Amino acid sequence: MKKIMIILAVIIVPLVFNKYNAEEQVVIPNDAIRIRVIANSNSLEDQYEKQVVRSNIQLYLQDLLKDVQTKEETANIINANMINIDKNVGTSLKEIDSNMKYRVNYGQNYFPEKEFKGITYPAGNYESLVITLGKGQGNNWWCVLFPPLCLMPTQEDAMDNVEYQLFVNEIISNYK
Repeated sequence: MKKIMIILAVIIVPLVFNKYNAEEQVVIPNDAIRIRVIANSNSLEDQYEKQVVRSNIQLYLQDLLKDVQTKEETANIINANMINIDKNVGTSLKEIDSNMKYRVNYGQNYFPEKEFKGITYPAGNYESLVITLGKGQGNNWWCVLFPPLCLMPTQEDAMDNVEYQLFVNEIISNYK
C-alpha cells in the first residue's frame, strides 16, 4: 500500500504543479509599458548596483504610478517625472558609494528575446523606461509598468515567514 501511495504521489504531484503553473501564466500585452535596468557588467559589484537601483526605482514608481488607469496616463506621469527618476537613480548609486555613470531613457527601446513564466516574448523595440548603468553590458532586470505587473507588492514580500514543506515528503511521512 505504501508503494502504491508513493507511486501515485510521484505521478500526481507534477501534474498538480504543472496545472498551477499554467494558471499563473501572465501574458504581457503588446501595448504594455516596460521597465528595464541594465547592469554595467556581470561582476558581483555591478549586479549589486543594478539590484539597488532596481529596488529603489521600483519603490519610487510604485508610489508615483499607484493610481494610474491607462497606458497614456502612465506615459504622461513618467515623462513629467523624468528628472526625478534620473535623480532617484543617482541617489541610489550615491547611497552605495558608486560613481557609476548611467543613462535614463523613456521611449522605444530594444529588448532581447525573453522567456517569462513559460511564454517567449520576441526581441524588438518596446515602449519602455530603460536605465543603463555604465556600459550596459551586464544582465538586466525587466518588468512591466503598465499594466502594473511589477509595481504591485510581491507575494514574496508577504511570505517571508512561511514554512515550506515538500508535498511528497508529507505524503510519505503520513504512511510510514
